[in-house]
Amino acid sequence: MAVVNELNGIICVNKPAGFTSFDVIAKMRGILKMRRLGHGGTLDPMATGVLPVFAGSAAKASEMLPDHDKVYEAGFQLGIVTDTQDSAGKVISGSDIPVSRNALEKAAERFKGDIMQIPPMYSAVSVNGKRLYELARQGVIVERKPRPITVYRLDILEYDEEKRSGRLEIACSKGTYIRTLINDIGEALGCGGIMTSLVRTAACGFFLSDCVTLEQLQQEADRGGDFSSFLLPVAEVFGYLPKVRLSEAQEKMYRNGVRLDIDRVNKEVENSERYAVYGVSGFIGTAVIIPSERLLRVEKNFF
Repeated sequence: MAVVNELNGIICVNKPAGFTSFDVIAKMRGILKMRRLGHGGTLDPMATGVLPVFAGSAAKASEMLPDHDKVYEAGFQLGIVTDTQDSAGKVISGSDIPVSRNALEKAAERFKGDIMQIPPMYSAVSVNGKRLYELARQGVIVERKPRPITVYRLDILEYDEEKRSGRLEIACSKGTYIRTLINDIGEALGCGGIMTSLVRTAACGFFLSDCVTLEQLQQEADRGGDFSSFLLPVAEVFGYLPKVRLSEAQEKMYRNGVRLDIDRVNKEVENSERYAVYGVSGFIGTAVIIPSERLLRVEKNFF
């Protein structure tokens, strides 16, 4: 198959269970026959769901993603505590305490809004230059500082009182550990709890409906490798920004590094610190304003 070197854009992958985010990138490098790939939002191996993969010039966007809310559906089991806070870990303790749906709802209510969360030992957080999961594997437990997170929504989708298991939907800020959230809810109930499954249904403004599987990509590669139908424009990542639309002459100057007078271009919003820049050829990139001079300065171009 011919080497693909002109692929620029975003392919949203439904990450399979058992793969790290890096595993997905490594697999896609082989499928797409290109190395310039990046991803948005790391997922644990157990998790499945939305993993945006940035190809070609779009890879620059993976470092400047807006802090969109992330949405997850998580399976949970109460009455168990493990060292990893999920079903893959070693069982530390168990409890037969019954938990009604009403009690679960009251406990969950305490974890909505702006809260502090202690990162789990089995995580990629660094302490004194060491990843916590590396220390945990050595049996070393270190003190971790609580971090601020926001849980915008925490809904109980299913709950079986007899089995003490169910499913949650959680909308949260970047940096939230869902397994820790479940562990803490279980702790508040006095019985413990673990995460049994995790699906990310939304991230970086993308949804499961935008996703393709690695199997579908491989099948396309086997047919000759036209991935255009899977490709989303990088402009979608910056859809939340007001737009600046340049004339042909303005676009030429802008592409050559000229800083344009913000008051002489066509823009959607009069006063904004950042804009998505479009020319006659389409999306160019993002720009920021130099307030003192009212000039439009290139932040990042995607061509």
